[in-house]
Amino acid sequence: MIRCVRLWTGPDQAAHFEEGVIDLESGARGDVLSGKFPITSVSFHETDVDPKLGWHRDSARQLVITLSGTLEFETRDGRFMLRPGDVLFTEETTGTGHNWTMLGDQPWRRLYVALDPDAVVPFRSASPRPGTPGPQESAGNTARLGADR
Repeated sequence: MIRCVRLWTGPDQAAHFEEGVIDLESGARGDVLSGKFPITSVSFHETDVDPKLGWHRDSARQLVITLSGTLEFETRDGRFMLRPGDVLFTEETTGTGHNWTMLGDQPWRRLYVALDPDAVVPFRSASPRPGTPGPQESAGNTARLGADR
């Protein structure tokens, strides 16, 4: 399973998060994989020194795949860590935003995957919080991007 943290803006205009996984299905060769979904762009980024951005929003709905480095993210309702191999699924383009801090001495290398507005990301929550709003489809608990934005 691939660890994934979903970050979104709630009706209160605050950033919220939930931990989960990218839902994978059995493949033809004994591996597991997701279906393909449309994207608009891909780019690599490297940050050697924490830029101390402060509270900010993301510029696009996207997947951010951490290749190296460790970060602590902060939202108004808590904190979470991202480590190499983790995926951040962000839909947080409005509201009060989030903050992050680099931990350790490794640069944060990541891959940004900007998603097509109709893309469906196979995110499955590890433990849904009762009453937590978010763009969830009832079948398979798959997050549909753009469904309620």
